[in-house]
Order: sequence, then structure tokens, then C-alpha cells
Amino acid sequence: MGAKGKIALGVVVSVVVIGAVSANAGDDGDSGSGSKGKDSAASAGRGSGTKSDTRSGTKADADTKKDVKAGKAEKKAAFRGDGDFEVGTDVKPGTYRTTGNTGGLCYWERAKDASGEMDSILANDNVSGTSYVTIPAGDKLFKSSGCKDWEAVDTKATGTPAALVKGDGGMHRVGVDIAPGTYKSTGNTDDLCYWERTKDAAHSIESILANNNVSGTAVVTVAAGDAYFKTTGCKDWKKTG
Repeated sequence: MGAKGKIALGVVVSVVVIGAVSANAGDDGDSGSGSKGKDSAASAGRGSGTKSDTRSGTKADADTKKDVKAGKAEKKAAFRGDGDFEVGTDVKPGTYRTTGNTGGLCYWERAKDASGEMDSILANDNVSGTSYVTIPAGDKLFKSSGCKDWEAVDTKATGTPAALVKGDGGMHRVGVDIAPGTYKSTGNTDDLCYWERTKDAAHSIESILANNNVSGTAVVTVAAGDAYFKTTGCKDWKKTG
């Protein structure tokens, strides 16, 4: 792998699947060590940042007030999509989300120290679409490369869950982004479709409730007690029950 490459150290390699694990849904604040997901390589490209407003103060302030009244004000990013961040100093412990990533170019990593060695990695992933990550207070460093900016997540927030999910959309929060139920994805080839049900966003092997690499048709029931549903390289999922 060249200097620009990043590899996610997955516990699920190729078509090897850990299988379903009997476990109860946990809280987003749970932490764990290890990593998960399919092995994949991605170029560590630069993610887009938030552009600063260079207009005059009076004009900018007036426009901002108009946007707020119209409900158009964007949520402020907690930290940028590129960089190394010390936990507790640069970034507070908590759950964060990045959205709109394409091509698996977004790479993130939780680390127990700043040595840069493989043994320091607690969890990591290459992302297409959306990723949620819980950073516990015990972590030392959070690395992000080629990702869209990260925003803090209110773990008590509600939403309007969807019944149709993009097959390469990344992580979806159950009950907020995706409705519980049975979903089907058809037309997958070469075992490139990977799905995962998790009890938290720590991305440890203990987080995984069930997962699979699929060729052809995939059917999975997302339980109401699940925390997240992850999908990568799949055809779109449609709720069937």
C-alpha cells in the first residue's frame, strides 16, 4: 500500500462472517477495543471542510438571521474531516457522525496512543455514505482522513425512519434513520455486499450482533433493540415486513 493508502483492519475478511451473536442492544456510550468491517483499501483523499463566510459582518449577520428564521441554518461541525485529534483536548468523548462520503475515501481510526503503530489501533473503518463513531474517554487519539466534517450526535434525538435504504449508504441509526423490520436486497454479485447489525457505535467485535457477506439476494431483520444497521457494497434495501 502506497503512502496515500489507508486500510481498515476488519475482523470480517472476504466472505468470513462471525455469525449472529445473542446480545441485547447497548447504549451508544459503550466502548470497546478492536475493529470490524470488510477489509478494504482507500485513498486518503482530503474531505471537504466548512467554508468561512468572508462577507461583511452586517450583511453576513443579517443573512444568518434570515436562514435561522427559515430553518436553513446548518448544524455546526464538531471537528474537521481531516486531521489527528487528541481526545479530551481537541475532541470531547461522545458519539459523532459524518455523512455524504463517497467511494470509500473516508478513513477514520480510534487509537490508544499516538505512536502510529498497528498495535495502537482500537477500531477503524473505510466509509462510504454515513458513519457513526463513539469515542470513549479512554481513547487517546481520533484520526480522520478524507471524510466530510464530523458533527456531534444527540443520542436521545428522534427522526423519521426510512423504509428504503441505500445499499452503499454506510451506517443507519435504528429508529432514527431506518425503521425496524425485515429488509431485502437483490441482485448482489461476487460477495461484495456486506451488512451488519450492531448494538453500539464503538466498532469493536463485541459490538456486532450479526453480519454477512452476500451474493444474490440478502434478507435481514433489523430489530427494534439494535442500535445501528451498516450496509456496504449492496443493492438498495427495501422493507418487506
